[in-house]
Amino acid sequence: MSNFNSVPDPLSFAKKMWGGMGVSLPGMVSPSLDVDEIEKKVKDLKAVENWLKMNLSMLQMTIQGLEMQCVTLNAVRAMGQMSGSFGSVASSDDSPGSSVVAGSSNEALKQVAMWPLTLLQQMQEQMQKAAAAATQAKPSPEDTGKS
Repeated sequence: MSNFNSVPDPLSFAKKMWGGMGVSLPGMVSPSLDVDEIEKKVKDLKAVENWLKMNLSMLQMTIQGLEMQCVTLNAVRAMGQMSGSFGSVASSDDSPGSSVVAGSSNEALKQVAMWPLTLLQQMQEQMQKAAAAATQAKPSPEDTGKS
């Protein structure tokens, strides 16, 4: 027959561990009936909760910032590689105004990488056309005196 008195308490280890720190094992001891003590514990636990939330949000912002930095650096590196390969192709062309034939996707990517330069050139052409149209539409001073 087995002796039930010799069976060790399964939670004795936890009781010893928590008891040595001066903290009672939650749910193992009769709950406190002192309202002030319970309110103090609630305030302490809410303070810890807010601190953990703040640390979690700071950690999430740091991770997001590092991810954005990684994506930005990869994009800059890819743009640099594309523009470098586009520059070597453009310098080997015979005519300076000829555009790269978009037969392959690599050449299309090279053209896309140069969009800021293309945009500036288009804006400059439009400004020159607008200035030329304004000078042609503007009446000369001698034309205004004759009417």
